[in-house]
Amino acid sequence: MNGPQDLGGQMGFGPVAPEKDEPYFHAEWERRALGVTLCAGAMGAWTIDETRHARESLHPADYYASSYYEIWIKALEVLLKRHGFASDRDLAAGKAVDPAATPKRVLKAENVPAALAKGGPCDRPVATPARFRAGDPVRTKNFHPTGHTRLPRYARGKLGVVEAVRDGFVFPDANAHGQGENPQWVYTVVFDGPEIWGEGADPTLTVSIDAWESYLEPA
Repeated sequence: MNGPQDLGGQMGFGPVAPEKDEPYFHAEWERRALGVTLCAGAMGAWTIDETRHARESLHPADYYASSYYEIWIKALEVLLKRHGFASDRDLAAGKAVDPAATPKRVLKAENVPAALAKGGPCDRPVATPARFRAGDPVRTKNFHPTGHTRLPRYARGKLGVVEAVRDGFVFPDANAHGQGENPQWVYTVVFDGPEIWGEGADPTLTVSIDAWESYLEPA
C-alpha cells in the first residue's frame, strides 16, 4: 500500500544520518518491545506479512511521530485486538480484564535460543518454471494497491534488467491478508539512476530490488 512507510524518493524528510556506533537499543523498553513482539508472533495467529501491514496501516501522522519500536508496539496492539488476545479494556487497564483467545503455542524462555536460531524461512517450492532469466529486460507494473505489497513506489513502472533468479518465496501481498502463501519466483532487478530518479540523476548509479514475479512484465 502507499503508506507512510514507503519513503523511497520522497522529498522533505532530510538526509539519512546514521548514528555512529549505534546501540541495538536506546532504552530498556525497546529491548522489551522486541521481545514481546517476537513472543506474540510465536503464538501463530498471524504472519510476518500481516505484522508489516499492521505497521504500515498506522495513520501517517501517528507513524511519523513514533519511533521505530513505538511503531512495533502500536501495530502489536492492533494485532492482539484483531485476533482476540486483548481488548481496549485490557490495554487501558494494563492487565487482562476480558476473556481472551487461546494461543496455538507459547514460546517459553528455555526455547527462545532455538526458536531464534531457526528463524522463519519463507522460501517455498514453486510448481511452475521461472518466467524470466538473468539478462532479461523487464518493466515493473505500475499499481497502487490498498493492501500490502513489497514493490516500492519509486520502482513502479520502471525499466530494468533481471540480474539474478532467486528461489520461490511466500507472496507477501496475499499472505498479509490471510489469502495463503501463494509462493512465486523472486528476481533481483537492476535499474540505472536516471530510470529511477529522472533527469539529472547520476548515470553511474544503479538501484537493485528483489521483485516477485507478478510485479514484472517483459520489456
